[in-house]
Amino acid sequence: MENEFSTATELTTEVQGFLVQLQMFVEGLLRPYQLWQVAIAVGVFCTAWMINTLVGPRLHDWMRTLEGRPKWQLRWLLILHRRIHLMLFILLIWMTIWFMREVLNTFPSRTYLLSIIGTISAAWFAIALAVQLIRNQTLRRTIRIAGWIWVTLYYFGFLEATSAVLDKAAIEFGDFRLSLLAILKAVIVTGVLFFGARLISGTTSTRIRENEDISPSMQVLAVKFIQMVLYGSAFFIGLKAVGFDLTGLAVLSGAIGVGLGFGLQKVVSNLVSGVIILLDKSIKPGDVISLGDTFGWIDSLGARYVSVVTRDGREYLIPNEDLITGQVVNWSHSNDLVRLDIFFGTSYGCDPHDVRRIAIEAASSVNRVLSAKAPVCHIVGFGDSSVDYILRFWIKDPTGGLTNIRGNVYLALWDAFKEHGIDLPFPQREVRILKDDPDERPVIID
Repeated sequence: MENEFSTATELTTEVQGFLVQLQMFVEGLLRPYQLWQVAIAVGVFCTAWMINTLVGPRLHDWMRTLEGRPKWQLRWLLILHRRIHLMLFILLIWMTIWFMREVLNTFPSRTYLLSIIGTISAAWFAIALAVQLIRNQTLRRTIRIAGWIWVTLYYFGFLEATSAVLDKAAIEFGDFRLSLLAILKAVIVTGVLFFGARLISGTTSTRIRENEDISPSMQVLAVKFIQMVLYGSAFFIGLKAVGFDLTGLAVLSGAIGVGLGFGLQKVVSNLVSGVIILLDKSIKPGDVISLGDTFGWIDSLGARYVSVVTRDGREYLIPNEDLITGQVVNWSHSNDLVRLDIFFGTSYGCDPHDVRRIAIEAASSVNRVLSAKAPVCHIVGFGDSSVDYILRFWIKDPTGGLTNIRGNVYLALWDAFKEHGIDLPFPQREVRILKDDPDERPVIID
C-alpha cells in the first residue's frame, strides 16, 4: 500500500514538472522575437504550399509519361511526389535561415526557433523515407508517427520529462515493476529486431530457394528453421534488452507445454507431422498427389497444413497428419514417369492386328506421349458386342493434367479409326415379343 502511494506521489510530481516546463515553453513562444520566427515559419509554409499547388500537378503529369522504367524507380518517384510540400518547406526555411544569418547579420537567437523547426522537418522527412522499407501499411504508419513524436520531443527538450512521466506510470508487484516506458522500449526494440529478422530471413530464403543443389523439401525445412531461430532470438533479445527477467518464462513455458498436451493435441500432431514430411522427403512442392477424391499438385508446405491446388483452381488445405496416417498416391515421388491406360472396343469385323497398329500410331502422335517408352495395345477380351482392347502409354508431366491427355489420345483414336474405316460398335440386343397363343410364332425385333 505504501509503495502504491509512493508511486502515485512520484507520478504526480513528474506530471507537475512536465506541465511547468510546458508552460515555460509556451511563455517563451509569446516573446516578440519568437513570435516573429513563428510568423516567418508560417509564411514559409504557405509559400511552399502555393509552389506545390503550381508544380505538383505538372510533375504528376510528367510521371505518367514515364513508361518502361523499373517499378522501384516509379515507386520512389511517387513517394517523393507525395512529399513535395515538405521538401519545399525544408528547402525554403533553411534558405531563409541562411539569408537572415549571412545577409541580414541576424543574431543566432533570432533564428534559433527556425533552425529547430527546420531540423525537425528534415528529421520527419528522413523518417518518412526510412519507413518505406516496411511493407505492412499499419506498422509503417505507426512507426512513422512514433518517430515523429520522438523527434519533436527531443528537439524541443521534452524527451527527458516525458520519459520520467512514463517511467513513473508503473505497476509494482513485489520485486516486479512494469512501467509504460519499459513497455514502449520493449515494443520498439522488439519491433526493430523483428524487422531485422524478417529482412535477414527474406534474403536467406531467396538464396536457399535459388540453390538447385538443395531439394525442395529441405529448402522449406531450412527456411522454416531459420525463421524460427531468427524470430525467437529477436523476441528474447528484445525482452532482455529492456530488462525483463526471462527466468519467469520457464514457468510459463511449462504451463504452455501442459496446455499443449491436453488441449492442442491435433495442432501439435500437425506440427510434428509437418517436420516428419520435410525430413523424410515423402512429398515436396511441385509433386502431384492423390488423396481420396482430391487430385492436384503441392503448392506449398506449411507448419500445419499442405496446400494442394487442383486443375479447376481450387486450393485444398490438407492437415499434415492426414498425409502421414492416410494413403497418399504421389505420382512424382521418385520420378515423373506416369503410365496411363485407355480401354476401347471395336467391332468383330475389324482386323485386330490393324487395330493394335493404328491405336499405337494414334497414341504416339499426341505431343505429351513419350516415344522413349512406346505405347502398347493388347486385346483384353471378347465382349458381347466388341473386341475389347487396352492402350497403355507413358507421360512425364503429370502436373499438366491426366484427363486432358486421355482426352487427346481418345480424339486421336477417333480420327485414326475414322480414316482407316475401323468401326466402333454399339450394344446389340435381340428382343422377342411373346404372343398369348402358344401356336403363334414370336415376333423378333432386331
